[in-house]
Amino acid sequence: VQLQASGGGLVQAGESLRPSCAFSGRTFNNYAIGWFRQAPGNERESVAAINRSGGYTYYADSVKGRFAISRDNAKNTVYLQMNSLKPEDTAVYYCAAAYLDIRIKAVDYDYWGQGTLVTVSS
Repeated sequence: VQLQASGGGLVQAGESLRPSCAFSGRTFNNYAIGWFRQAPGNERESVAAINRSGGYTYYADSVKGRFAISRDNAKNTVYLQMNSLKPEDTAVYYCAAAYLDIRIKAVDYDYWGQGTLVTVSS
């Protein structure tokens, strides 16, 4: 499995970004996808996750109401719509794949992408 995250960048507080995660190598519909982030000096934390059909999603409390995760199973791609960005959202964002069931903890994911940097200036 390969995961390619892209779409990060530098924005001002209050603006939006929409990183995407392209999946290849296995049957995309067999995997739940999660987004994680890691800021310098911090541990990697879960941001959002989506199950195989897209019918169930999870969000960390810190992003509820601002971020939305979605997937396009025809394009083997997952998106993370990030609105009302704050400086504390600055981090490297990673996508990860878990076989069959949606997962929350990083340790439960099977495959990881390389990350895309999101920087939010105040």
